Amino acid sequence: MSGYRFQRKLVKVEDAQQAVLHHVRLQEPEEVPLEESFGRRLAEPVCSSHPVPHFRRSGVDGYAIHAEDSHLASPDHAVTLEVTETIPCGVIPAMQVERGQAARIMTGAVVPAAANAVIMLEMTEASAREVCIRKRMDKGENITPIGHEMQENELLLQSGRLIGPGEAALLATFGYERVRVFRKPRVAIFSTGSELLEVGRPLENGKIRNSNSYMLACQVQEAGGIPLIMPVLPDEPEYVEAALLNIMEQVDFIITTGGVSVGDKDVLVDLFERWDGRLLFNKVAMRPGSPTSVGIWRNKLLFALSGNPGASYVGFELFVRPYMRALLGYSAMIHKEISGCLQTDYSKGSAYPRYVRGKVSINDGKVFVKPAGKDKSSVMVSIKDADCLICIPAGGRGAAEGESVRVILLKEPEH
Repeated sequence: MSGYRFQRKLVKVEDAQQAVLHHVRLQEPEEVPLEESFGRRLAEPVCSSHPVPHFRRSGVDGYAIHAEDSHLASPDHAVTLEVTETIPCGVIPAMQVERGQAARIMTGAVVPAAANAVIMLEMTEASAREVCIRKRMDKGENITPIGHEMQENELLLQSGRLIGPGEAALLATFGYERVRVFRKPRVAIFSTGSELLEVGRPLENGKIRNSNSYMLACQVQEAGGIPLIMPVLPDEPEYVEAALLNIMEQVDFIITTGGVSVGDKDVLVDLFERWDGRLLFNKVAMRPGSPTSVGIWRNKLLFALSGNPGASYVGFELFVRPYMRALLGYSAMIHKEISGCLQTDYSKGSAYPRYVRGKVSINDGKVFVKPAGKDKSSVMVSIKDADCLICIPAGGRGAAEGESVRVILLKEPEH
C-alpha cells in the first residue's frame, strides 16, 4: 500500500490528456425540437434542402421588364411600357411580362416569367397604366437567380457544430423543425472529506462548506453536460465505493474531488487499491493538482481531482473539459493556446510546470497576462476572475516580468 501511495508513475499533462481522449466514445444522438437545440451540438451534418433563393428574386423596388425593350432608352430618350400588375413580396405574379410591358415589383418579390431585368424605381417616371424608362438595362440586372446564395444539398453545418443564433437561423430557413444533436452527458459529482458541510448547514469549527461540487457543476454545464451534485462522501473507502457504484449506471462518467493525495484519509487512493477498475494515471507533472488521477471502472471514466479548489478547477479544464468536448463531437478538443507577455514577476519555482489562473489583456495588439489573484491552490476567490491559465515552465526561477509565456485560453469562442 505504501508503495502505491508514494511511488506513483509521473506523466506529462499532454500525455495524460491523450490517455483520457483515447477512451472517448461519441454520445449517442437524440432528436429535439429546433427551439430546444440552442447551445447543443449537431450530431450529423446538415445540408440545404433547397436552393437559396428558390425563385428569381428582385433586388430592388422598381419594374420588371425585358432588357431588350430598354436598348433605345437614355436620359434624353424615354421608352414607354405598359404596366400590367403590381407584385408585392410573397405573391406569385398573375401574368407573364410580354415585350413592351412592365410589372411594378418590390424588393425580394418573385420576378415574373420572361422578364429578365428589373429597373430601379428612381430611374422611372410612372402613371397609372404606363411607365417611362430612361436607362438601358442588361439581362439579369437587379435579379438574384435561383441558387445564387446556395445550391440544393450544399453542406450547411458540420457535425459537432455548436448551435447558436446564426446556426438556428439557417436550420429554420431550411425547414429543420427537429434537429439531431448529441445527447448531453450526465455527470455525477462527489466531494469527499469528513470536514465538508453541505451548503445550507451552519459553519462549524474546523469544517468548511462544500464549494467544489458547485464549481464543478457549473463547469460541467458550461461544457454541455448535465451535472448531478451528489451528497458529500465521508472518509470511508467502503462507503465511497458503494456510492460510486450505485450511481454509475445512471451517468456517463464521474468526477470526484479530494482524497487523491498520500494522507491516511485519502479515500480515493484507498479505492484505487481495492477496486476492479484500471488506472490510467495517478500523478501528473503539474502544479497545482499533481495527484490528479483518472481511471476506467465498469467502462466509465472516473476523474479523481484534487480537493483544493484551484487544483480542482485546473484539473477540470485540462482533462475533463477536453473529454466532454470530444464526447460531443467538438473538433478542437484542447483549449486554444497563444503566447503572452507576463506583466509581473512570478518567482514561485516548481519541479513541475505550473498552471496559474490568469487574466488576459490586449494593448496595441499585444497580448499581456497576469495572475488573477493569489495563486495558492487552496484559494478560490481568484477563480471567478480567471480567463486563462498561464504556463510557467518547470524550474527554480519561475518567470520574469516581460517574459513570453504560453497561455491557455479558457474563454475562447466555441465553434
